[in-house]
Amino acid sequence: MGSTSAISLCSLPKISLRSQTHKQRLEALQALGGPCSNFPTALSLRRKRGLRLRSLAVKVSASSRADGGSRRSVSARRVYRQSQSESPLSVAPLQQVASVAVPAGLFLAVTFVLWKVVEKLLTPKSKRATNVEEKTSAQGLKWSFAPGTNLLSGLSAKIDRESKERLNEFAKELRAFSVVDMSGCNFSDEGLIFLAERLAYNQTLEGVSFAGNGITATGLKAFDGILQSNIMLKTLDLSGNPIGDEGAKCLSDILVDNTGITKLQLNSTNLGDEGAKAIAEMLKKNSTLRFVELNNNMIDYAGFTSLAGALLENKTLRYIQLNGNYGGALGANALAKGLEGNKSLRELHLHGNSIGDEGIRALMSGLSQHKGKITRLEIGNNSISAKGAFHVAEYVKKSKSLLVLNISMNDIGDEGAERIGDALKENRSIKSIDVAGNNIQVKGVTSIAQTLKDNSVVTTLEIGYNPIGPEGAKVLSDVLKFHGNINNLKLGWCQIGAKGAEAIADMLKYNSTLSYLDLRGNGLRDEGAICLARSLKVVNEALTTLDLGFNEIRDDGAFAIAQALKANEDVRITSLNLSRNLMTKFGQSALTDARDHVYEMTEKEVEVSSEAQIEDKEESQVVVKGPNRRLLPFLDCEGLCKVRCSKHSRQNVCKRACGTCCDRCKCVPPGTAGNREMCGTCYTDMTTHGNRPKCP
Repeated sequence: MGSTSAISLCSLPKISLRSQTHKQRLEALQALGGPCSNFPTALSLRRKRGLRLRSLAVKVSASSRADGGSRRSVSARRVYRQSQSESPLSVAPLQQVASVAVPAGLFLAVTFVLWKVVEKLLTPKSKRATNVEEKTSAQGLKWSFAPGTNLLSGLSAKIDRESKERLNEFAKELRAFSVVDMSGCNFSDEGLIFLAERLAYNQTLEGVSFAGNGITATGLKAFDGILQSNIMLKTLDLSGNPIGDEGAKCLSDILVDNTGITKLQLNSTNLGDEGAKAIAEMLKKNSTLRFVELNNNMIDYAGFTSLAGALLENKTLRYIQLNGNYGGALGANALAKGLEGNKSLRELHLHGNSIGDEGIRALMSGLSQHKGKITRLEIGNNSISAKGAFHVAEYVKKSKSLLVLNISMNDIGDEGAERIGDALKENRSIKSIDVAGNNIQVKGVTSIAQTLKDNSVVTTLEIGYNPIGPEGAKVLSDVLKFHGNINNLKLGWCQIGAKGAEAIADMLKYNSTLSYLDLRGNGLRDEGAICLARSLKVVNEALTTLDLGFNEIRDDGAFAIAQALKANEDVRITSLNLSRNLMTKFGQSALTDARDHVYEMTEKEVEVSSEAQIEDKEESQVVVKGPNRRLLPFLDCEGLCKVRCSKHSRQNVCKRACGTCCDRCKCVPPGTAGNREMCGTCYTDMTTHGNRPKCP
């Protein structure tokens, strides 16, 4: 056992040269005076340390045998010392790795800290505190009041630099002005969330329009907490945004406790019955709102019923608009019940709801029992006939507060016009009446004209889009020559022609109250324009606005009007519209010279519009043949239609404003688009002009 131990001791170190035998290594150790005490200098320091430890182990083993210790214990100690002697071989590589890793880690840590410091120094700080608590109004919506941030998780698009600059400009406007119009800017929900913070503590802004910006129900949630704290904002316009019923519910919940906003506009926002119901519930609790606009939505009978219930409880609402919805006769009946118990409402707008005669009967009954004072009633385009006009006339006779009555675009005819005329004889409150587009002819306009003899309260009469003809124009002119108190007279598209213009021109020589005269689309041509020009030479201290658009007036008529303006130095006209006529550049130049002459002589600015403006530039032009070969544009139909009609499209073009009306929209029917040959001298269609050597 002893020899085995001695051999194992000497065989453990594996650091000697491979060329030496085992016996030679033992002799070398004995010659040195101790086993493994020294080693050739070529060996590394690590192995020398290992040999020293092994030599100590051998000495300890020898002393143990001298003391009579057991061989098993010596062997155990020998193994323990061997493990101790080999440990330095594995520590050295760890030290090398640590010597490289520690400085690298320190370098990365210092670099990261410096980068964060530089980032904070370079990033602009907001003027307001950014440590405002984040709100989560709904799942998927996280946002902050910090300007420039975009925390809307529901949308993937980010606001680019240009958009941020635009939003910053909008934010400056919100701080600088009391009324700001941001309609049509298309900043969507993200932009609204960014701008909402500017409304929270704004003490300047009183009215803002966010119309037509692509805002949805998600964006409206940004107002939560904002509108409650802002008491300066009075008007909020969100028209033209697809907020739908969900957005209406969200906004209604926010406005329940609002004490600032008095006018809310939600026109064309895809509201249905559920949205109307939410707004109705809000109106029952809100005591601040005075004006609510819900035009051109999809509110049906159920929505009208909900709003009628709100009218019974609300005591502050003054003005409600429901134009262009689907109330029908049932909706009108429901509103009538709400009006019976309401005391606050002053204006009711129900244009385009297909109410019909039965609905009008119920509505007029409710208004008659209304305990408040209705001052404005808009019931145009509701399929009202002469029978329905009878119920309207009965209400007009009793009303002592009504100031404005609009019954346009119905079909009351001469019989209905007579009933309205008789009612005006007893009413002494109405100042403005609109019966345009009701198929009224000479008999009906005569009844209304006779009423004006003894009624000096009515100041505005809109009777356009009715085929009264030259005779009807003469009847009306004879009355207004010395009677009545009409300030605004609108006779557009009434087929009065040159003879009717002559009667009106004669009336202008004596009338001293008329300030606004609309004669568009009456086929006056040069003859009618010349008649009116003679009247303009006479001093008229009242007339300030004259509209002669769409009348096929050419250069001769333009020259006559220009000479009249130059001859009358005391002319009061400030606005003269001759657009959409058939004048050339010579007629336009004459009108421009007349305008400049008036300004030089009297320092009065006269706004003259004489260019043939084409709304649809892609429409074909008229090819003119003759001595004055040129291109003339077709007349378009802008301003002719007040209601939608399946038989007529505003995008089509009209050959001329001839006054012929279609059955429903009372406008000039569309002509055929395309190239058409016209004479360059008289502008007559070459198909009817023929080959005559002289122009007619």
